[in-house]
Amino acid sequence: MSEKLAIEGGISLEGELSVQGSKNSALPILAAAAVTGGSSIIKKCPKLTDVDAAVRILEYLGCKAARTGDTLIVDSSGMCRSDIPKKLMHEMRSSIVFLGAILARFGNAVVSTPGGCEIGLRPIDIHLSALEALGAEITELHGRLYCSCRDGLRGTKITLSFPSVGATENIMLAAVTAKGTTTIINAAREPEIIDLASFLNGCGARISGSGEGTITIDGVQKLDNYEHTVIPDRIVASTYMAAAAVTGGRLKLDNVVVEHLYPVLSAYEKAGCLITPSHGSLEIKAPRRLGGIGAVRTMPYPGFPTDSQAAAMVMASLARGTSVIIENIFENRFKHVGELVRMGAKIMVENIVAVVEGVERLHGVEVEASDLRGGAALVLAGLAAEGETTVGGVHHIDRGCQSFENNLRLLGAKIKRS
Repeated sequence: MSEKLAIEGGISLEGELSVQGSKNSALPILAAAAVTGGSSIIKKCPKLTDVDAAVRILEYLGCKAARTGDTLIVDSSGMCRSDIPKKLMHEMRSSIVFLGAILARFGNAVVSTPGGCEIGLRPIDIHLSALEALGAEITELHGRLYCSCRDGLRGTKITLSFPSVGATENIMLAAVTAKGTTTIINAAREPEIIDLASFLNGCGARISGSGEGTITIDGVQKLDNYEHTVIPDRIVASTYMAAAAVTGGRLKLDNVVVEHLYPVLSAYEKAGCLITPSHGSLEIKAPRRLGGIGAVRTMPYPGFPTDSQAAAMVMASLARGTSVIIENIFENRFKHVGELVRMGAKIMVENIVAVVEGVERLHGVEVEASDLRGGAALVLAGLAAEGETTVGGVHHIDRGCQSFENNLRLLGAKIKRS
């Protein structure tokens, strides 16, 4: 039976928190550790169920992993398998990134399609066509992908139809030890891409242009051991900012890269929040009642992140006036809307557009999380609501938010898990 969070709302949150390492950086870096054939020390690696799933994949492949605090050490010298069973692949959506890593290490791989949150289609054909361009032969049979490259992977020019983060990562992992030069055109520009490149370059890779639209990878024969610190999680940071915003609170966040938060800051400032950035930290002070956030359109980085959309919707639900949210990335990213409406929010959805008319208050009810970011947003709504809110499906939240309820309690929230 899934655990639940019981929240007594109406408390203004105040205090100071240190933001965890980025989930979306840690997962591809763990896959990259499989390519090195040695020992990788990964600091600020968050304690999350998705990270645990990645470690189980590594261990199945023959790697060893040991954690001490927020440091994870991965030894891939004993890696001996090139297949991942369906059960492990289905534990998280980003498991497909191991495909490029295994191909780089062994030249063959057998995996199934990934699982995880049901937030919409995430077609992997863009991954597969890119790997085929590098020389892989891929056959699908009974839901399994059989991949091999008889003559080895060879660098080439790849133009992505969409700046997919996962596809960019898979190409980088596969191409890092390929023969020749690989160029990715229309590459994803997210900070997590830069972090992966930083880890790989530290291991001896030759990657340039990460964070830009074109990435160049000059293949090397092998990678070495490296010690790397994962960047702060910008999505989790924006979630805690929203917690302060919807409760009229005040919060200082440490271990942040303010530049990574630029795409979301304008929404908070439009809502009337006072943002004070400094080196490695950020303070947010919310008004007594939020103003409308205007029109928010989710876009690939440096646009407004789809992972911050649900939290922004909670802000809009409690703000003065009307806000509009346009979801351009995933078609099922509005699953939390029905639960917010049950709490008293006024939201109308038409295809990819949500029109949110702000209300003065939300009311505590029993709701169910269906994905990670939507689940975190329901917790935010519960923090601001009158009465008690019970949020089910907490296992979704545990995939990406480390010690979520404990951190909220440190800020004054009355929240408990059962």
